[in-house]
Parts: sequence; structure tokens; C-alpha cells
Amino acid sequence: MGEKTWDRTLGRHLARRLLEIGACDVFGVPGDFNLVLLDQLIAEPGLRFVGCCNELNAGYAADGYARAKGVGACVVTFTVGGLSVLNAIAGAYSESLPVICIVGGPNSNDYGTNRILHHTIGLPDFSQEFRCFQTVTAAQAVVNNTDDAQELIDHAISTALKESKPVYISISCNLPAIPHPTFSFEPVKYSIARKLSNQQSLCAAVEAAANFLNAAVKPVLVGGPKLRVAKAGAAFIQVAEASGFPVAVMPSAKGQVPETLPRFIGTYWGAISTPYCCEIVESADAYLFAGPIFNDYSSVGYSLLVKKEKAIIVQPERVTIGNGPAFGCVLMKDFLEALAKKLRKNSAAYENFLRMYLPIGSCLAMADSEEPLQVKVLFQHIQKMLTSSTAVLAETGDSWFNCQKLKLPEGCGYEFQMQYGSIGWSVGALLGYAQAAPQKRVIACIGDGSFQVYKSSGGLSSILLLCYGVFVHINFL
Repeated sequence: MGEKTWDRTLGRHLARRLLEIGACDVFGVPGDFNLVLLDQLIAEPGLRFVGCCNELNAGYAADGYARAKGVGACVVTFTVGGLSVLNAIAGAYSESLPVICIVGGPNSNDYGTNRILHHTIGLPDFSQEFRCFQTVTAAQAVVNNTDDAQELIDHAISTALKESKPVYISISCNLPAIPHPTFSFEPVKYSIARKLSNQQSLCAAVEAAANFLNAAVKPVLVGGPKLRVAKAGAAFIQVAEASGFPVAVMPSAKGQVPETLPRFIGTYWGAISTPYCCEIVESADAYLFAGPIFNDYSSVGYSLLVKKEKAIIVQPERVTIGNGPAFGCVLMKDFLEALAKKLRKNSAAYENFLRMYLPIGSCLAMADSEEPLQVKVLFQHIQKMLTSSTAVLAETGDSWFNCQKLKLPEGCGYEFQMQYGSIGWSVGALLGYAQAAPQKRVIACIGDGSFQVYKSSGGLSSILLLCYGVFVHINFL
């Protein structure tokens, strides 16, 4: 027998698409505009709905889930929910995370009626939410009839995957349970065409970059946050291993490059860099920045002493060498893999680092148990908790600076939101990250403490909250 009619609905099609791309957990808040849609989603075997306390945290959770699993999804209700989750979607856009934001929209029969609906600001205009999302998503789909629903949904989701950006899908509240001939069969799996480098441009860029770096006396490598979206982390490591250059990371790229690399020298962050890292980078006569974002945060108020004529800037699809030339249609991954084969070993800059490097001393143990707990002592304890099976999420603010000092073991995850910097992001993101990576013990450092969630083998969840001198341990089933 074929599928039952109720399996061929709009809602079930969307559910199958989410499962196909790996979004097995959908975060959200139920509301009267999305209840039918939620019924359809949770009816699909393998898809789980994770209820959140509000839409903003649902968006943050989808953000965290996408960081761990490559894609995330959230479901909210019309306008009151959509405008609440908007801030989280903007953050996902800034971090180039494919998050599918699904909104239960107005009844399809209400369009064009000039009616005023609840959960809105009291105007008969259903486009307000849509217009807000236009600036923070790569594609928008308003589904208010079943005839083109499949096309609109599939286009939006495929755009999220291709562009690595969030997308917005609004589905009229009366449509999710309606069958349609376009949903009669299992959806054909996505076949996203792989982007290709222009081979002539790639060869020219590699040759020019190799000549530039091989002629340098003290070249260095600096990893940036766009290594993730370019899927070029492994290629960057190839360059580091082949070249012998010292390796630093921008603060927003912490966790993107293994800190266990033999010539890793720390975080390059201008005047507040890891000790001796700034001196090595800024005294180099050539540096390759892979996927950088030079904003006011990462450049310490644009105070970096980096000279353009000494720099090779590698973006996801473009390479610029010094003041020129620039090569377009060159994928970062392809460029770095080819460059690694052309570079001569040169460890001069790293040898300079070793000559000036002094190990950082540990702070003295607290002599009195009544003495106030200091942040540096607290983070010593957090450092001891880190293993290859942990992940750290750093909240906006003090934790940015304190967590930069953590030495990440191989395999230890690290995430934070330096470009957008939304306060409160880490709490919701922790839920999403932990749901996507159950094998990890996830630690979120929030302000002056840390908040840790993990799952034991017995399925018992545990939360450990560490603040100044206060330890609260909560177990719950």
C-alpha cells in the first residue's frame, strides 16, 4: 500500500526536508498560528520539538545547534514570535549559520481582507514581519497557498545550505495539514551543486602568493572566523604543517584552529594578544590572514599594526596579495590546499617566538577559605575541566577575555558570538549545542561564572552553575 493521505501534507514535507538536512531537533514556542504546523512536524518519526521559554532563546538554541551540526531550525508564531526571534536570526546571519526560521503565518483566507489580527501591532498589514526578516536572511518564503508551497520551501532551505545564512519561511496556519499532489512522493534529496574555483585564477593566485611568502624572512599565518563558512580548516592546517610558519588566530576564530599545532603561538588581538604573539605577528615581513573579519572589536579599535602591503588576505572566494593583485572566483579551501604544496619551510619567526617566550606562571593557591574567589582562580578550575569531549561557549562581555586565555585540548569545541555580541546568547545556544552534540560536556561561561550542561550515560541531565564562591548542582530527569 502507498502512503496514507495525511502523510502527503505540506507540514510533513517540511518535516522530511528538515530531517534530510540534519535538523532533527526543532526549537520553538507553540502559538495559535503554528499549532497545526507543530502537530505535523512532531508526527514525523525522528523529528523532535524542543520547547523553549521564549522565541529569542529558541533562536539562540537553533544558532547553537547549527554550530555543532551544520544547520538548525526554529518554529515561532506570527509577528509577536517572529519579531522576538529576529534578534537571534540577525546573530546567526552575522556568524554565517544556516538557520531555518519557520513562522506560523495568518490564515490564507485573511490575505487581502484588510482585517486586523491579534499578535500584531494593530494594523491590517501582514508584511511587517516579512520586511524585518528581509535584511537578516538570505531568502524569504511566504507560503499562503499549496500550489507553490513545495517550490518555495525547497528554494529557501537550499539557499540556507548554499549561502550558509539563515532563511525565513512563513506558512499560513490553515495549510500544514492539507495534502497536495506535489507532496505525493518522498521529496527528491537535495543535490547542491558544489562551487568551483576558476582554475586560471586559482593557479595565478597560488603562484603569486607562494612567491610572496617564499621571499619573506619571517612569515606568519593567522586564522580568521571565516574558515568555518569556507570549510577550509583542514586546508589551513595543511599550510601550517607544510610551511613551518608560526600560527596565530584572531580572537573571533578561537576554536577554528587546533591549539595543539606544533607552532601555535596564541591569539592575535593587538595590545591584548596572548603574550609575545602580537610581537611576532606585527614584526613579520609577510602574513597570511585566512578568513579574517577586521571590525572594531577584533582590531582593538582599529589599532592593529598590520600593513596592507605585507598581507595576503584570503576570503572564502577571493585572494588579495599586498596592495594588489586580487584574484576572484578562488575558493579558500582550494587555494590553501594548492598553496601548501608550493611553500618552502621557514621557521624563522617561530624561532624568534621561542627565544622570547616565557611560560605563564600559575597564581598562588588561596590561603584562606574565607578569601573572596578570584576570576583567575575560577578559570584555573575551568581549565582543568577541559578535555577532547568538552565544548566551551563564551558569553558576550568579560567571558570573551577570560576564555581567550583557556588552552583548548585537541577536539575541545569553542564558540562565541564576537561579531554580533548579543548578551544572553550563550544560555540558549548552550541548549542547542548540547542537543546537537550529546557526546560533549558543554560549558557556557556567562559573565563571571560558568554554566555547564551534560548528559550522563544513564540519561540524567545535570546542570552545574559556578559563580564567585557559590556552587549549585541540580539534577533533573
